Amino acid sequence: MSFIKRLFSRKPEIASVAFTATPNPSRLLYVVGDIHGCDDLLNRLLEKIDEDAKGQPHDLVFVGDYIDRGEASAAVLKRLQCLSEQNHVTCLMGNHERMLLDFLNDPARYGRRWIRNGGLQTLASFGVGGITETASPEAMEKARDVFIKKLGPLNGWLDNLRLSFQSGNVFTTHAAAHPQHSIKDQSDKTMLWGHGAFFRETRQDGIWIVHGHYVMDEPVSLDGRVSVDTGAYATGRLTAAKIENNNVSFL
Repeated sequence: MSFIKRLFSRKPEIASVAFTATPNPSRLLYVVGDIHGCDDLLNRLLEKIDEDAKGQPHDLVFVGDYIDRGEASAAVLKRLQCLSEQNHVTCLMGNHERMLLDFLNDPARYGRRWIRNGGLQTLASFGVGGITETASPEAMEKARDVFIKKLGPLNGWLDNLRLSFQSGNVFTTHAAAHPQHSIKDQSDKTMLWGHGAFFRETRQDGIWIVHGHYVMDEPVSLDGRVSVDTGAYATGRLTAAKIENNNVSFL
């Protein structure tokens, strides 16, 4: 089985249950899917969003997973940090940013997990080498110390990333929202790593959930779920959802 087929075989089966609410954000909303170190795709998509918005006031939200797997994580983070200084831009945390932060806090414990899931490419993009998944705890700590210096102010920026953004009845987070829990009662674990009930059960409160994390062949808007992760690092396609009153479309 090819790598792409293996990648897509892990996407969840989506349950089709009637969902009658229409999206109603406070203003025009663009939500960008998982970037995973693809700065060239990000640059092109941002240009498309600017052209599409035509100067209209709008919110621009990124769902997380800016790093790992692709080769330009450092460039992506620096670009997003600059963008996030604008009031209409919000950068959320993904599980890959969480893994990076766990590595910084306890490299001996969490280094192997992060490196196994693409952290090696992120370290390389910052010029940190000489580390592998099987490195000793001491080598992990040494790499962490070098990496912290390379990150500079990005360290604090990453640590302060939000887990969610809401505009009207549209809620954006990295991975999922528990369909039986109110939006204000969502756990960090569910928002970062997903939940088994997310695709099986439809929300009853009329809240739309826009998310990444799960790689889809094509972006999907179905039963109050908008999935925008199209596997940019493997497919060369980075997707943004355009959400306005009563309509969802994709760039």
